[in-house]
Amino acid sequence: MRRDVLELRQFYASDLGRAARAMVERKLREAWGDTYGLDVLALGYATPFITPFRERARRVVAAMPAQQGVEVWPGDGPILSTLTPEDVLPFTNALFDRILVVHGLEESADPVGYLREVWRVLAPSGRAIITVASRTGLWADTERTPFGHGRPYTRGQLADLMREADLEPSGWTRALYVPPVGWMARWADGFEQAGSRLWPGFAGLLLMECTKQTFAVKPKGSRSVVRTVRPVLAPSPAGTARRGQRLAPPPGRS
Repeated sequence: MRRDVLELRQFYASDLGRAARAMVERKLREAWGDTYGLDVLALGYATPFITPFRERARRVVAAMPAQQGVEVWPGDGPILSTLTPEDVLPFTNALFDRILVVHGLEESADPVGYLREVWRVLAPSGRAIITVASRTGLWADTERTPFGHGRPYTRGQLADLMREADLEPSGWTRALYVPPVGWMARWADGFEQAGSRLWPGFAGLLLMECTKQTFAVKPKGSRSVVRTVRPVLAPSPAGTARRGQRLAPPPGRS
């Protein structure tokens, strides 16, 4: 069962939620750099992290699953958020240059199908970052935050899931070393600097970047689902952006 959008919104208004937003935003800027002229999709509940990209991106769309509910976003100007089925996104193929998934994969009933939709709407030269709760981190062990619900992942599990959906992992990083205790959020920066050096396995979040395999061949007997949907949002294709700082290589990559 997915967390309600009101619960998610309330969490990101808290001290812990603001700390999580700051730590993930930093990683996104390092990975993506400038998004000038690009089409960006925020999938799941990723609006707290994607707001800084609005000024430079050509278009930012927030797609939220029907089981979760949708919020009016942003608070100013035209509404850029939409309610969608999680297994059939209402967008044309190869539309988005950047896709960010937060609070999407852990509570999905069909994780591979979910990522196949990411594959479908991702441009051939595009890049997606999937953010999940880390199985070895402290945040997956408490239900006081949204990251304590659903299925957490290890780095290897997430990489394998991506490859099954024809997405090729290209880098990974960790974030959110501060314990999930409200009064400790003020020291989030200090925990982030020390944790990455002293206890990397205790990070709360795992962020893995992937690209699209455009000529992937599925092994015999594996699942392959082809969906035809009516496009609801269909802006024209965008160009590519200058790469930001690369993430570390994922496990098992040749």
